[in-house]
Amino acid sequence: MHTAEIGIIGGSGLYSMPGLTGIEEVAIETPFGAPSDPLVLGTLEGRKVAFLARHGKGHRILPSELNFKANIYALKSLGVTSILSVSAVGSLKEEHKPTDFVIPDQFIDRTFARSATFFGDGIVGHVGFGDPVCPLVVDTFVKACEEVGVVGKKGGTYICMEGPQFSTRAESNLYRSWGADVIGMTNLQEAKLAREAEISYATLAMVTDYDCWREGHDDVTVDQVIAVMHQNSENAQKVVKAAIRLLPTDLSASPAQTAAKFAIMTDRSVIPEAAKAKLKVLFGKYL
Repeated sequence: MHTAEIGIIGGSGLYSMPGLTGIEEVAIETPFGAPSDPLVLGTLEGRKVAFLARHGKGHRILPSELNFKANIYALKSLGVTSILSVSAVGSLKEEHKPTDFVIPDQFIDRTFARSATFFGDGIVGHVGFGDPVCPLVVDTFVKACEEVGVVGKKGGTYICMEGPQFSTRAESNLYRSWGADVIGMTNLQEAKLAREAEISYATLAMVTDYDCWREGHDDVTVDQVIAVMHQNSENAQKVVKAAIRLLPTDLSASPAQTAAKFAIMTDRSVIPEAAKAKLKVLFGKYL
């Protein structure tokens, strides 16, 4: 049986995880369909990890097309208890410069075409999401950035937009007026689903550009983003490697680990058997 302790979701610019040993690719089918790619299992820093390329090999899946539910379910089915997520973002503040890393602790949802819950089809549940990321994983990312010697800023608000187009100038300035720090297209749904799945989750957001708000800064272009992503990816690999070593083995203090304990509102006697079977990996102990 394939198992892993730590999940790594690599976004734009991070398509593999150098240093993995004992590598094996595993294709996992879930009740929600197939994940973005086969998961790459191996050992890194003495710990069993599972790496998933968020957009698939060759970056072929749009943010709006991502099967977030299958991705998180697949990691949960392997026994993953924490997820180190890495993604490219635009900066909404002067202080967050390209090549800086930000570890956000809040999200604002500006998506409109995505599902971000495992509940439904006869089972109703609600999990708390006031603090949407795991403080233990956040602190681990911060320590890892310090160890590697890169800028890693703790806290901040991540705007999750639908995409795939970048922002208009009016939108970018609106988000700045809200006090948001960075903008991306993928991490909110991951964070919501990881919380429902009782997986401790946090994001290492790699700043690639200043979006389009900044005076004297040309409108963001794909070639500019890619150039900075290449610089970021090498540092991100080092940070993730350090984070795996530094991440506590005991995550019992993480609120995520018991997030669904009192979430299910539906009378167990009326939950369809099909729904119970579909969600057994996630909520079996509460059903």
